[in-house]
Amino acid sequence: MIPVKTIKELFLHCPGILQAPGVLPQAVTTNVVFDSRIVKKGSVFVAFEGEYHDGHTFIQPALEMGAAIIVGTQQKWCERIPEKYVWVKDARNALAYLAAAFYDFPAHKMTVIGVTGTDGKTTTTNLIFQILKQAGFRTGMISTVNAIIGDEIIDTGFHVTTPEAPMVQEILARMVESELTHVVLETTSHGLAQHRVAACEYDIAVVTNITHEHLDYHGTYENYVLTKARLLTFLAETQPKKTGNIRLAVLNQDDRSFPLLKNVLNGIESSAIRSIAYSRNKNTDIHVLKEEQTADGLKVELACKKKKIKITSNLVGGYNISNIMAAVGATAIGLGIEPDVISAGIAALSGIPGRMERIDMGQVFTAIVDFAHTPNAMKVTLETARAISKQRVIAIFGSAGLRDREKRKMMAVEGVKQADICIFTAEDPRTEKLEDILMEMRRAAEKAGGVYGKDFFIEPDRGDAIRMGIELAEKDDLVIACGKGHEQSMCFEKTEYLWDDRTAMRAALAEFLKIDGPEMPYLPTAK
Repeated sequence: MIPVKTIKELFLHCPGILQAPGVLPQAVTTNVVFDSRIVKKGSVFVAFEGEYHDGHTFIQPALEMGAAIIVGTQQKWCERIPEKYVWVKDARNALAYLAAAFYDFPAHKMTVIGVTGTDGKTTTTNLIFQILKQAGFRTGMISTVNAIIGDEIIDTGFHVTTPEAPMVQEILARMVESELTHVVLETTSHGLAQHRVAACEYDIAVVTNITHEHLDYHGTYENYVLTKARLLTFLAETQPKKTGNIRLAVLNQDDRSFPLLKNVLNGIESSAIRSIAYSRNKNTDIHVLKEEQTADGLKVELACKKKKIKITSNLVGGYNISNIMAAVGATAIGLGIEPDVISAGIAALSGIPGRMERIDMGQVFTAIVDFAHTPNAMKVTLETARAISKQRVIAIFGSAGLRDREKRKMMAVEGVKQADICIFTAEDPRTEKLEDILMEMRRAAEKAGGVYGKDFFIEPDRGDAIRMGIELAEKDDLVIACGKGHEQSMCFEKTEYLWDDRTAMRAALAEFLKIDGPEMPYLPTAK
């Protein structure tokens, strides 16, 4: 049951207040929201500037619907509604702490493991979750795919990012109510930059890797790393817990971010934070003794401090060895879980939705859907496809609009370098012209030596692109659609159209094989 909180009590925990009413209401608050459409009598409405809308323009409708207090960053409202407006330095940060206070700071009552990085976050989060379950911990999970509370699975949204702070805190509160003791929280750079995970009181911070991504938002690679490093600084900010404070950072020594992250840790004024490193090729805290990759999975022997851990995994691809080591660091060293329990937990993970997910409808070639949407992920995913394909690799992918433009060129180059045939297509063009995105990809592919009509093709409609890949496939080839994975929508202009690559692949295969199957989802590019 959620504790009853007055508005005055909530604001005892609100950071960055610049000006507030002389007397805050003693009335009980009903919720903390940033969407004026769900305001009700007694709400605290937080206004901030989003990607498409400025929340301050919805202050009046929020008041008309019964909002008791408005929080925002525009000083002018202090004069307009002085008795109801709290002026703050950062509205998103205020939102997180107000939401946490509303739910009585649920993260303080659990052990919280955060996982961040460019690639491998979801896989590592799921590995840790399975190990904790195997160890007998009452464990929850919040990922960009879903949230899990016991037997309940909650959709966390169409697109891949950490949910907004009120949803995060609500889910954590429900976990506490369900008597869970541990939670694994996948943490994106946007979630960190936009304070969605502030007040989550992390105990263990895991970093998978930090490669080229989101530079349209963060500006430079160094800024991107520093945003991810916020997860490490959270360790020092976590308040003392009854179960103790672990304060462990788990870092990838093979990644170029490692020196920068170590510098961040050295600059934190707290000697209580420990850090460990993992590596596939260096003698670190956790490193590989033996590894074997097959089309069916991985066999790995790890050295973890002074213990050996033998692991068999259903996951494919050498990059997943790094994800496994990251999970081992969090659980073996962070929580003291024994090697045999860790091995059993990793073996229990059959796969991740939309990550190297095979689609088999009886065809004579392999069909796979994967989430690879960064240059590094494209490289390692196609290397894995190459290793498991008996013949050619046919890759279908695009690059998102209103995002880092350099990335689309790098994706195209990796595609023509690694695959036998590439088909460039739509991937969330948003308000950009799809033909412009595809032309940039074409120029980059040709500059890298690719020949249009031979090594790569362009098909704007993603459904037709998948159909083309299947029609080009011969016996023992491998067709892989990258970039959407588990996602359930695709954005054109400002509209999200229902879309699932797995459904699309099944629909195209059914048409090709002339058997029953799902209909191809509709996109506005469809002929």
